[in-house]
Amino acid sequence: MANELEREVARRRTFAIISHPDAGKTTLTEKLLLYGGAIHLAGSVKAKRARRHATSDWMELEKERGISVTSSVLQFAYRDHAVNLLDTPGHQDFSEDTYRTLSAADAAVMLIDAAKGVEPQTKKLFKVCRMRGIPIFTFVNKLDRYGREPLELMNELEQVLGIRSYPMNWPIGMGPEFRGVYDRQARVVHVFSAEGSHGESEVSERSVSIDSPEIKSVLTDAELEKLNEDIELLDIGGDAFTREKSDTGQLTPMFFGSAMTNFGVRPFLDAFLDLAPAPTSRPTTQGPREPTNPKFAGFVFKIQANMDPAHRDRIAFMRVVSGRYVKGMNAFHSRLGKEVRLAKPSQFLAAERTSIEDAWPGDVIGLFDPGQYRIGDSLAEGSQEVLFEGVPRFSPEFFAVVRSRDPLRRKQMEKGLEQLSEEGTVQIFQQLSMGMKDPIVGVVGALQFEVLQYRLEHEYGAKIALDRLPFSHARWVVGANFDPKSFDWEGNRQTVQDRDGLPLVLFRDDWALQHAEEKHPDLKFLSEAPLLRQGASAATGS
Repeated sequence: MANELEREVARRRTFAIISHPDAGKTTLTEKLLLYGGAIHLAGSVKAKRARRHATSDWMELEKERGISVTSSVLQFAYRDHAVNLLDTPGHQDFSEDTYRTLSAADAAVMLIDAAKGVEPQTKKLFKVCRMRGIPIFTFVNKLDRYGREPLELMNELEQVLGIRSYPMNWPIGMGPEFRGVYDRQARVVHVFSAEGSHGESEVSERSVSIDSPEIKSVLTDAELEKLNEDIELLDIGGDAFTREKSDTGQLTPMFFGSAMTNFGVRPFLDAFLDLAPAPTSRPTTQGPREPTNPKFAGFVFKIQANMDPAHRDRIAFMRVVSGRYVKGMNAFHSRLGKEVRLAKPSQFLAAERTSIEDAWPGDVIGLFDPGQYRIGDSLAEGSQEVLFEGVPRFSPEFFAVVRSRDPLRRKQMEKGLEQLSEEGTVQIFQQLSMGMKDPIVGVVGALQFEVLQYRLEHEYGAKIALDRLPFSHARWVVGANFDPKSFDWEGNRQTVQDRDGLPLVLFRDDWALQHAEEKHPDLKFLSEAPLLRQGASAATGS
């Protein structure tokens, strides 16, 4: 068992792709699946006229708008590797879903538009990767269009993000003259031919050693001269590559290509799987949990309701951290303080699911959820509590009171709100002494209100009205002397409760928050919800 566990851990690669909207993330995801053999014809989100949509976008709203608004899990085999690709929302209003998904990844691929360079959303997501210390691989996309010089992009990575880069390959040409990439380690030029397939299938590729006389038959004298000059400059003035710097996120291996035309996708995938780390240990309140620990353990980082509209089911996405998961096994549920049966496991290609018998560290599996899981829940074999850290619950920035447009459909509205809050799509807060009468919803991005209304109507048959509130911050309050009634009298704020009964205060602006912090030094105002243990006190958040 020990040898089998070590072998399966070594095969796994679990990563997420991060980028600013429109950098080509969904297109790159499609092409990785194409080269991994998971799909046979790539349908870019732009191919609307052919009525094809991206494989990773399964929700009707995503297909209509051409954006990703939920995370999806995509799994495929490639070169004896078991690859778990966590596709994240590209739109900035869904960043907290991306943050949570990054907690389940062992590496991140940072996608950059060659013409636009480092964009605002990329900076935010990069900071999260840096905080977690995970390796970051950079793929410079859209070389099939004219963009900025590669050296300029390398400099921007250092100046804006504070990370040095090492180009693993180097582009030959740009725009219509983009011919291929040069592999610096192998000293081989990969020249591509699109053959008019518009990126729907794998491209023809010819690999020639730069030291071979044959090189002059694939590159012009001018192309070869420029390539040699660029490589000499990189060898003299660039950083040296070390695996240690890459593994700790101090240095980002850099690749160039075009996801749209497939140029450079296969060389990137090959190199990435060689360089990306296998599953590593995860922090718990009892210390790190190693993947080779023979006892199974995992945590829930995402819940998705209604992936199958015919059955209205709920799926809890669990990252396996250690040991071997076996279909139908029991595990100790830390928050509930009891054993539960981990039923009906599935693996995914977006909404398409396959029943499985077992899973190993690094794998992401879907568990049938009868309503017993929440984001951040820890599960472990045996009776000992294991509590994983690092799956955050973020402070919302936009708030609204929810009202049902049809009083006869109020129960459907409440059920929908409850399930969507368990997914993490929204957070629900109760006004003091009002229960679920006129609940308040909080979201990190304003577009989530639109998704909330769409899903409540189309999945639960409940039409709602949203009355926006003037608050911009929410803080969980921890402290023995907190009195909500007297606190609210000070104005510019409102005290509410989250679904666990923990008190939060909604603040109108920065000044109101700062004033409360200065006036109540004995209280803690937290931007992330406290970890809930079995038997925790809701009053103190202990």
